[in-house]
Amino acid sequence: MTSSEQGKEAAAPPANRALRADAQRNEDAVLDAAKQIFAESGVDAPVREIASRAGVGLGTLYRRFPKRADLIAAVFRRELDSCAAAAANLAVHHLPLDALRLWLERYSDFMTTKKGLSAALHSGDPAFETLPGYFRAKLEPALSGLLDAAVSSGQVRGDIFAYDLLRAIGNLSMVAGDDGRAHAARMVALLIDGLRHGTADRRSPIADR
Repeated sequence: MTSSEQGKEAAAPPANRALRADAQRNEDAVLDAAKQIFAESGVDAPVREIASRAGVGLGTLYRRFPKRADLIAAVFRRELDSCAAAAANLAVHHLPLDALRLWLERYSDFMTTKKGLSAALHSGDPAFETLPGYFRAKLEPALSGLLDAAVSSGQVRGDIFAYDLLRAIGNLSMVAGDDGRAHAARMVALLIDGLRHGTADRRSPIADR
């Protein structure tokens, strides 16, 4: 922010600042409610139900998110930001292997609870065009840091690439049925255990990665 912009911000009337704060609270409430309802019922859940849980009117919701796709994309970006940010916190408070395991479990849970998201992202809606790149730009560096620390500690094999791991766990998490979440958790635990075996050196990724 430039000095001129800072001056304008400081000079903004209290009423305007209050309006902006109210708008942010409403947006946060809508995104929180959408996250919960999408996890419970999928991304096709009624928008009216989201507005009701958020405690806002439909007009307020539609002013910020004119289309369902806009709301889905916003929830997805917010969740990606939170998942990526968790990596640094885990690295500070846990040993490398534990931090890696906890983050991968969180990532798996994130993927498992996004009912219908894959179909939405591949629907061709322009609102989703940037999300695959955003996904990789946020999560790959976060996981790479945890993975490198675990490799350096000697607890994890050195021939694993972060993007391969993201894709593998993403595929494991795309399971259906009442026991889908529990099954995904078991398979991810097995995959994490496999990271500790083998001593091959890390190689360059193949061209199509």
